[in-house]
Amino acid sequence: MNLDNVAVVLVEPQGALNIGSVCRAMMNFGFSDLRLVQPQVDHLADEARRMAVKAGVLLDEARVFDSLEAALADCHFALGTTRRFGKYREDFLHPDEAADHFLPLAERGRVALVFGREDKGLLTNELDLCQRFITIPTHDALPSMNLAQAVSLCLYETSRALGRMQGKGAGRKKMATSKVLEGMYAHLRRTLLDIGFLDPQNPDHILRSFRRIFGRAGLNDREVRILHGLCRSIDWVEEERRKKGEK
Repeated sequence: MNLDNVAVVLVEPQGALNIGSVCRAMMNFGFSDLRLVQPQVDHLADEARRMAVKAGVLLDEARVFDSLEAALADCHFALGTTRRFGKYREDFLHPDEAADHFLPLAERGRVALVFGREDKGLLTNELDLCQRFITIPTHDALPSMNLAQAVSLCLYETSRALGRMQGKGAGRKKMATSKVLEGMYAHLRRTLLDIGFLDPQNPDHILRSFRRIFGRAGLNDREVRILHGLCRSIDWVEEERRKKGEK
C-alpha cells in the first residue's frame, strides 16, 4: 500500500495552528501530500511551524491551489468529510469504513481526503467533486470537531486499516481522474438538458444522483469513454429528431 498516493486537502483553512497540527498528524501516520485550497492564513507562519514541530517540511512542500477542482485534477477518487445530512448525501462512510474503501484504490491512482472550513465545512458544489462522503459519528451535544482533530482521526483509522491490509493484493483497475470525470459530467449535463431529462431551472437536482451512482462504481478511463459515447449517440439522435421536426 502506497500512502504517497493519498492527498490530504484542506479547503480554505482559517487557522495556522490547525494547519501545523495537520502536518504533524500526517507525519505521525506516514502521509506527505498536503494540498491547501485558498488558505486564509499564511501556512508558513511561525504559529504553523510551532505546531508542526518536526513536520515543518510538509509545510514547505505543501501545494496551494485556487480551487478544489484544481487540487483534485490528478486524483482518481475523492472523499469529502461532512456532517450535512441531506437528500443527496446517501451512503456515508465512517472513517474506518472509508479507509477500507479507498486504500485499495490508492494502489491504482491518487486519492484525496478533503476537509472543509473550520466554521462551515465544505459547500455543496465542493461536495459534488467528491465521489463518497465521510462523517465522524460525534455526539449531538457538540457534533462539530476541530479540523486538526478530524484529520488526525481519519488518518489514524487509515493507518489501522493499512495494517490490516498489509500483504493483500489490490485490483488492477486504474480509475479516471477527477478532471476526466468532470468532463464526463459536463457532457452528461449538456446532453440530458438537451433532451429535456433535466429541469433547466435546477439541473443538478438529478445530476447529483448520477454523481453518487458513478462515484460508487469507481469508473476507469474506458468506462468514461463509453459514457461519452452514449452521450454522443443521444446527441446525434436528438439532432436527427429535430431535423425531421423542422421539415
